[in-house]
Amino acid sequence: MTSKQLDAYFRSFLDIEGFSRCDDSVNGLQVDNNGSDIKKVAFAVDASLESFTLAAQRGAGMLFVHHGLLWGKPTALTGIMRTRLQVLFENNIALYAVHLPLDQHPEVGNNAVLADLLGLEQREPFGLYHDQKIGYKGIFKEPVSIEEAVKRISFMDRPPIGVFPFGKKEIRSCAVVSGGAPMEAFQAVDEGLDLYITGESSHSVYHYAIEGKLNMIAGGHYSTEVWGVRRVMEKLANETSLEVEFLDIPTGL
Repeated sequence: MTSKQLDAYFRSFLDIEGFSRCDDSVNGLQVDNNGSDIKKVAFAVDASLESFTLAAQRGAGMLFVHHGLLWGKPTALTGIMRTRLQVLFENNIALYAVHLPLDQHPEVGNNAVLADLLGLEQREPFGLYHDQKIGYKGIFKEPVSIEEAVKRISFMDRPPIGVFPFGKKEIRSCAVVSGGAPMEAFQAVDEGLDLYITGESSHSVYHYAIEGKLNMIAGGHYSTEVWGVRRVMEKLANETSLEVEFLDIPTGL
């Protein structure tokens, strides 16, 4: 498949245009190749020199990431940016990035997969961000402990950044917004939820969570956002003949 064909494929199920006004990320094809066919697509959370180099070593013709290089403002092609791009150009690798559309997608998105792992039922959109709800909330079939919730969302048994058991021991309701969304804890308290899961914590919400009796898990920005790219990778592998590979480059953050 060519990069244009892959672009059409990803756009067939990811709402890239729907987030064009509210997402700082330039979603879609950020760097093209020379037009030649792509036989292997690598997947990673972040665009970086390390992910580009690994993609080249593994023989990928495209790298699909959640956090790309371009964020809606002019960027000088000097220093680190030039070095990164040089690896892509020299190895004829196309770069494809999908940010908020991948967080929000109800089947392959980061938050949908987290909700699957948790076993949340009666799901509804949650987490208003630039007039779009990108996360999900729901209830557990049976109450769970915060320790059990941590186990369910753990990627490769990596520990979360922080666990804040400020609420009920038996958790019945939960909301998830992957990545850097600690401030949405305010919404979780206001909606009377038992548990809020995101990637990062914040000093600003600590006392509000205590006073609102809200349990919180900061699972790690990276670890809560491996899920979407991996689910898209599985979908691509199942629906095409392309070779795929996930490049695990954890930051511990």
